[in-house]
Amino acid sequence: MQEETRYQIALTKIPQIGNKIAQQLTTYFENAGNIFKASRRELESLPMLGKVRANAIRQFNDFRWVDREMNFLEKYQIAAISFQSPLYPQRLLHCYDHPFLLYYKGNANLNTTRIINVIGTRTPTAHGREVCANLIAGLEASNIMVVSGLAYGIDVLAHATALKHGMPTIGILAHGLDRIYPDVHANTARQMVEQGGLLTEYGRETTPDKPNFPKRNRIVAGMSDATVLIESGIKGGSMITADIANSYNRDVFAIPGRVGDPKSAGCHHLIKNNQAMLITDAEDILKAMNWDDAVRKPVMPQQQEIQVELKEEERQILALFNRSEHFHIDHIYSRSPLPESKVASVIFQLEMNKLLRSAPGQRYQLV
Repeated sequence: MQEETRYQIALTKIPQIGNKIAQQLTTYFENAGNIFKASRRELESLPMLGKVRANAIRQFNDFRWVDREMNFLEKYQIAAISFQSPLYPQRLLHCYDHPFLLYYKGNANLNTTRIINVIGTRTPTAHGREVCANLIAGLEASNIMVVSGLAYGIDVLAHATALKHGMPTIGILAHGLDRIYPDVHANTARQMVEQGGLLTEYGRETTPDKPNFPKRNRIVAGMSDATVLIESGIKGGSMITADIANSYNRDVFAIPGRVGDPKSAGCHHLIKNNQAMLITDAEDILKAMNWDDAVRKPVMPQQQEIQVELKEEERQILALFNRSEHFHIDHIYSRSPLPESKVASVIFQLEMNKLLRSAPGQRYQLV
């Protein structure tokens, strides 16, 4: 396993090989090690490579740097998680631009059942800080993991509040794990490693350069069930994350602010353009996500007695669900052997038979 990780890291250090090609090659050759053992002719014959990329792979010889990286991971108990690993965030894996390799230091389950990200301005008002603290406190009893970017403002407040209430929280970084940026959040980051974790696609010695932050934001959005904005201007990282979440067909929520307040202009824009659902507290999120276990209506006795004769494809779709959780339509498509058009038809029939019900954001749950 260590040898395979060594080759995976090496693959990320070849500039001509991006995430998509790295994954295609690893899938084709069955593992990363076989890529470096392949002949030049075999590499050049692959449509995703050609001569330039094939030469870059064959000429890569900086394994001393890779070994230093491996030593760093071992010393600081950092896991390198490839897209093929069961530890890889499966919600993120369903996104078309997911990273080939992630670095993770922490103890929280990256595939826990409920994950939201909470983001917003780096300079929140007193009201924004209060809303953030109250919202996360309201989620404490619902087994939710909080994700954010460890930046100034709403990000670090979301992490700190989650820690205060004993909730797992993950910080997604735009740099390597050999540093914390901003460094004033180092103490919070240390606590997060014990009650959550730190996650990045960047290796050691990667600095927090400006282009890294929008790429970081796709991980924030992609590994979450929902994105929550608390105070955001019309431009900035939070709006980028919301746009990405919408492109992934994930739920987006926004807290409204005062009319004309530039710190809430982004939230108002999303709400006005139906790109985010207006919420005012934690209960709104729990209801929209169908996570409000305590207020769900019990099944009536006469409903339990109804017997419906199911077709085989209907049984297949129902078998994908458990009693308490709901799934996005893309999750159902990816798990079912049926064509997408057939899945949509079966889901419709199951809704008609009151065996499935729909939730906001193209999600479905057992009745």
